[in-house]
Amino acid sequence: MVKILVIEDEKSIADTIVFVLEQEGFHCDWVMLGSDALAKQPIDDYDFWILDVGLPDQNGFEVCKQLRKFSDIPVIFLTARDSEIDRIVGLEIGADDYVSKPFSPRELVARVKVILKRTQRSTEVILGENTQIKIGNFVIDESSVAIYYAEERLIFTRHEYQIFAHLLQHPQQVLSRDQLLTAVGVSADSGYERTIDTHIKAIRAKLRELNPKLDVIKTHRGFGYSFEGED
Repeated sequence: MVKILVIEDEKSIADTIVFVLEQEGFHCDWVMLGSDALAKQPIDDYDFWILDVGLPDQNGFEVCKQLRKFSDIPVIFLTARDSEIDRIVGLEIGADDYVSKPFSPRELVARVKVILKRTQRSTEVILGENTQIKIGNFVIDESSVAIYYAEERLIFTRHEYQIFAHLLQHPQQVLSRDQLLTAVGVSADSGYERTIDTHIKAIRAKLRELNPKLDVIKTHRGFGYSFEGED
């Protein structure tokens, strides 16, 4: 059974979320504080978080940043704010979706299901088949959802993995931000295309940590990005 943690300081909202999720067969727990959520995650190993941005003890964005230091589970932000910059910040720090209050509980459940379906599919182990794809010195290991360079594992977030794996499998093809958004399961008309730039920047930085000369992603201004391989 999928275990979901709801982090929300308004009891009436939390009760509604927990009720509709449990009606769909999910196991749900509720806490009011970000610190409590961070303490519970290593112990209870939740599969999904629904995280309010405006918590009493700390900002939900900061809570998500701390979560991402040790877990890559899906996160949906809840917030009373609806500005584009808030949505972009939320996605850039590792959230999977962003829902503005007031919201439809049924729509929230639908979003949870879509994200779970996508993430479970991306981590599925294909037994009995070769799940390693070699591109130059890079190896995509689909069974462990990992990318290696010269046998060294790159520590990517889920979205970074999906973007770079998609680029690797389409060498020298210019892929637009919309195409890369689709690769991570985000609608191209969601307004989040600029978050691709942030993910690309993070991928480049992690590649340079392994090899300062490793510059394999080319920017095509006004068009997108491509994997060009090593010289």
